[in-house]
Amino acid sequence: MEKRNQAAKLLIGLAIVIFALLLLGGVVGGKNLVFKLARTTPLTTGDVTYKTVDAPVATSKDGTVNAADWAAAYPEIVATMGDNKKNSYIVDYLEQDPYLKNIYEGFGFAKEYGSARGHEYTLEDVAKTARPHALANCLTCKTPNFAKLVNDQGVSAYTMPFDEAMALMEENVSCYTCHGNEAGNKGQLVVTHSYVNTALGENVSTIDPATLSCGQCHIEYYFTPADKETMMPYSSVEEMTPEAILAYYDAMDFADWTQESTGAKLLKAQHPEMETYLTGKHAKLLNCADCHMPLEETEDGTVYHSHELVSPLENESLLKSCATCHGDKDMVSMVRRIQERVTAREMEVGNALSAFKDALAAAVKEGTMGEEELGAVQKLYREAQWFFDFCYVENAEGAHNSALATRCLDTSEARINEGMALLGK
Repeated sequence: MEKRNQAAKLLIGLAIVIFALLLLGGVVGGKNLVFKLARTTPLTTGDVTYKTVDAPVATSKDGTVNAADWAAAYPEIVATMGDNKKNSYIVDYLEQDPYLKNIYEGFGFAKEYGSARGHEYTLEDVAKTARPHALANCLTCKTPNFAKLVNDQGVSAYTMPFDEAMALMEENVSCYTCHGNEAGNKGQLVVTHSYVNTALGENVSTIDPATLSCGQCHIEYYFTPADKETMMPYSSVEEMTPEAILAYYDAMDFADWTQESTGAKLLKAQHPEMETYLTGKHAKLLNCADCHMPLEETEDGTVYHSHELVSPLENESLLKSCATCHGDKDMVSMVRRIQERVTAREMEVGNALSAFKDALAAAVKEGTMGEEELGAVQKLYREAQWFFDFCYVENAEGAHNSALATRCLDTSEARINEGMALLGK
């Protein structure tokens, strides 16, 4: 009976994937890739016909069709976008996990590192951060106006002085970010960030649009040394693993900063939610909208996705998607246990990494190790820090891909132990 149930689930899952692929279509137009909307309804609700209208005339200075322009046609959606303002609480990670200051010594995250909050605060937060931002590339994912600026002006926009570019920005993350101007809201999603098309090329079409739309920003990225352009360190889903990304950075001898006390050339992972999710098992059946954008219905029967981005653990309708595969399990308790386990492991490995950093710094100061031997330890420290950080900065704390979270922390710990052994500790 158990094998029969598993086979039935497999057939259902395969049918869903095939159906989603049949719905998926894409056309390249201008600088942006436009998708017909793939199936983004929770698996338990069936298909939905969405309200469509022509794009309104833009009122912004740069020609971006913004939320205010869309409000008359989609009042419910625009209202729920505004509800992201409710997510205003910030956890000070440097206070919560003091070892971070030591690990990030010499980099901006040692000055300020707080948890992400709602999209309604993106411009405010980047303007007030204590981390230095001399150039405009820090605005990449904070506002659709900057994406439009890059699309209009090209990569030279990235090296504009931050204050000069900031003065041109009008809106937080908004409609244009995911829908562009050309597609309007006619059931289409648009890759508006040019670096996504540059990095992925034809492989863009292999990723569900409702995941890639979010993944334009919720990714690992770096600024190219030549022109400070935002870029992704891979060209396919298969290359999104932390091991492959590290190899990419190693091949180009890239580092976010060289730590003075250790002499190590270090990497700062960003927020690789898309990579973590796509390399896990859930991506075969679900996309970001399925789990974070519940369906709502107006009094006249109009169905729409709420644009207040929420955790599925806090929304009953989203939890029903989980039941498709997990049955009547208490998903909230199950996921919380995973997150608690990953968080505890992060603290354990993070403190060990901090101790490794201190031991390496002491060895550098003493100057008794040979260059080759010291270089081997610095390489191990770079790798240990990378694998730890890849897990720590991914905001799901194991919920998106618990196997990857565990692998990252285990790998980091192994590099720490190997490095400490070379240091005689």
